[in-house]
Amino acid sequence: MSNQPWGPYDPNSPENRQQPERQWGPYDQNSQENPRQPEPQWGQQQPPANPCQGQGQQDPYGQQVPYQGPQYPQQNPYGQQTPYQADPYGQNPYGAYGANPYAPAPGAGRPRPSVSLPTAVKLYFKNYAVFTGRASRSEYWWVVLFNVLVAVVLTVLFVVTGGGAAMAANAASDPYSYQSSPPAALGFFPVLLLVLLGIYSLANIVPGWAIVWRRFHDTDKSGAMYFLNFIPWVGAIIVLIMLAMPSAPQAWRRWDNGRIPAES
Repeated sequence: MSNQPWGPYDPNSPENRQQPERQWGPYDQNSQENPRQPEPQWGQQQPPANPCQGQGQQDPYGQQVPYQGPQYPQQNPYGQQTPYQADPYGQNPYGAYGANPYAPAPGAGRPRPSVSLPTAVKLYFKNYAVFTGRASRSEYWWVVLFNVLVAVVLTVLFVVTGGGAAMAANAASDPYSYQSSPPAALGFFPVLLLVLLGIYSLANIVPGWAIVWRRFHDTDKSGAMYFLNFIPWVGAIIVLIMLAMPSAPQAWRRWDNGRIPAES
């Protein structure tokens, strides 16, 4: 055991010799520990304090970059909210709220009206080329009666104005006889009536097919049943019976799609 009063610790040993205290004074920029950095010239970029920065390397002293917080987008300096940008095409890809894409067209689901002769003729030309939808029996048969009356009136006028006599004389003459008289010429009015009858017949081709198509739909049958007319002898009779059948209450479920015919 050591007889030293302070124990085994020896302050005079080289390991425990007291270091002279450092005298702190004013900061000296010219000292070796604090070398003065050269001032950058005008127009030159200030070099980074840490030479390791800017090279993508980690700080050798292990110091972390202070946390700057999340970066939020800048607000409008005038305090105005950004206006809503509508669809550039002006279309809603999902349709209107609550709309059913499989819902029937407007006007579907109710029976076709029973109309008079003037209304039937007006609807006949108003629905000129409408092959969808239905047509009631009154719509169809009043139009058939109207077309028959027009043909009868034009034929009677043709006969009265001399067209019938001229055609009868030409039919009675023998074109191979040497004693036959020259054919009788038709007058102005008979020729005009024939032209009007031809124009009216051509104008009724499309609406005539369309109303027959819709009448078949009203009986819950396809409009292609019209081609049964080409069956010899019995085809026209079958089509006539089908066109005279009453309306089918459930026909609108199959045929009221697309454009619905006008009702007034």
